[in-house]
Amino acid sequence: MLVDAHCHLADGAFDADRSDVLARARQAGVGHVVVIGESVAGSERALALARDAAGLSATAGIHPHEAATWSPDAARRLRALLADAAAVAVGETGLDYHYDHAPRDAQRAAFEAQLALAAELGLPVVVHARAADDDIVVLLRAWGRRVPAVVLHSFSGGDALFAAGMEVGAYFSFSGMITFKNWTHAEAVTGCPPDRLLVETDAPFLAPVPHRGRRNEPAFVRATAEALAQRRGEPFAELAQRTTANARRVFGDRIATTFDPGEETA
Repeated sequence: MLVDAHCHLADGAFDADRSDVLARARQAGVGHVVVIGESVAGSERALALARDAAGLSATAGIHPHEAATWSPDAARRLRALLADAAAVAVGETGLDYHYDHAPRDAQRAAFEAQLALAAELGLPVVVHARAADDDIVVLLRAWGRRVPAVVLHSFSGGDALFAAGMEVGAYFSFSGMITFKNWTHAEAVTGCPPDRLLVETDAPFLAPVPHRGRRNEPAFVRATAEALAQRRGEPFAELAQRTTANARRVFGDRIATTFDPGEETA
């Protein structure tokens, strides 16, 4: 099976047809989806989906766009969510200097606080990095070996970020961006060690070719995995097996559970 290592399945874009989305994913060979939390409320929604559903896991964190909401109360609520058996990682957290939806000092403070939380709780951390490579590198080198694992999600960083990720044993999760004509990070795709590869959709965003322009969904992770296998010169079945094993190593044994496409998902 394939694992979609990063999907915003709790997003309102899926409210009308979430069960159908999961049925299509299963038909495409996707057995597990990691549902991402990007705010306290979003993390609560992600956990509500995953809690009683085999084949779904969740993360809890505050995205850099929401970093201004970081507070002692937010930290307390995230800590409680992360105690849930369905919670497999801290995040999505990180830095985004492209959009700058939150002040950069607030982003750095929230990111470092969540790295510290991951280290304390013994959980992996899912990292968003956009136009902020220098500061991400500094924090990765400070914290990367103090947390069980770092996942650099939808990786599209430069050489320095790739090198820092390699130094701390990070996992590189590739999204549909690798199918875009303007993809310019071939070295990361071919240079990533086999035991550090993951695939994701980042749905409902970043639909891969040939689905670009549509709402992304977990079934489309197959197109990304096929493109990744082609770029690396590997058989698709081998890459699918490897990325699934890697996801289980990062997120734990819950990843081995698979969902029933007929199961009701709110």
